[in-house]
Amino acid sequence: MSILNTEKLTVGYGRKVIVGDVTFSVNRGEILTLIGANGSGKSTVLKSILMQLKKISGEIYIENKDIEKLRLPELAKKVSAVMTERIAPELMTCREVVESGRYPYTNGLGILSATDREKVSEAMELVGVGNLAFNPFSQISDGQRQRVMLARAICQDTEIIILDEPTSFLDIRHKMELLNTLRKLVREKNLAVIMSLHELDLARKISDRIMCINNGISERIGTPEEIFSGRYIADMYGLDGDSFDYTFCTAELEKTAGNPEIFVIAGGNPEIYRHLQRKNIPFAVGVIHENTIEYPVAKALATEIITEKPFEPVSEKSVEKALEIMKKCRSVVNNCKRFGTMNGKNAILLEQAEKLGILRNQADF
Repeated sequence: MSILNTEKLTVGYGRKVIVGDVTFSVNRGEILTLIGANGSGKSTVLKSILMQLKKISGEIYIENKDIEKLRLPELAKKVSAVMTERIAPELMTCREVVESGRYPYTNGLGILSATDREKVSEAMELVGVGNLAFNPFSQISDGQRQRVMLARAICQDTEIIILDEPTSFLDIRHKMELLNTLRKLVREKNLAVIMSLHELDLARKISDRIMCINNGISERIGTPEEIFSGRYIADMYGLDGDSFDYTFCTAELEKTAGNPEIFVIAGGNPEIYRHLQRKNIPFAVGVIHENTIEYPVAKALATEIITEKPFEPVSEKSVEKALEIMKKCRSVVNNCKRFGTMNGKNAILLEQAEKLGILRNQADF
């Protein structure tokens, strides 16, 4: 049974609708991630669930109870949050900020029990900010503040945690630590997490389900496997379908236009293609198997590409096509360290480049 669900929720500012017809549910032990372009309304949805914004219409339920009928102290024991707004508590240490997460349990007096203090310490150690306990909150980095606020949400001891872009301001190490912490909490404490993320690769790795907000509506909800299939993500973000790699959820920069000047013999590290793109040199690639790690980058950046089906040996026909293009280029770069069973015929391209005297090293460009 879901712990939180919405029915035909419409949210916005005043009478201005930002997102309409938002219907979803989230279960205990589940992470639901909202994705969408900047300004699509992800934060507006989250703020409305937290009652920081008044909804325009529709319903929000926590354990089948209308959220508007919950008293604020009761709601604070059900839902905690880490939002993007920067708070500026005057003269408060990091520990004091985290301690404020226990206030719903102090009957308004703000006096912490031994249990409260223990939960504060545990939460700070869990997210790696125990060493900042007595540092002024105003004097730590944005990334450290983000982790302190997560500790505050954790020690609030709720069944639902809502996070708005929690990986903002964090370096890659702390991004992964934060997401690993969330996954551990969800698994061990059977919590429900609802968050927004901009990093599609992280959303794909961490989420049980993903909700896509686009064109003013909750357009699609599904598992990462369902969402990251076909051309949907590229279309939602207005990307060139060839530039977006669905395997790694990354996008390449725009390819260099023009007739290819360099021919790259495929079979190695994809960085050669990014190197030529940075140098503003149009290039061709061949013969490249469609299941290799270099293929998505080559497909996105090459002006011409000769491919072979996965697990099939390079054919004579493909080599002939590659030779035809190669002979029109001023130089050839060999990106293959070893020719094997499947790409053996690519060695013909290397031999011809040597005979024509147009073989060069990557360092030449």
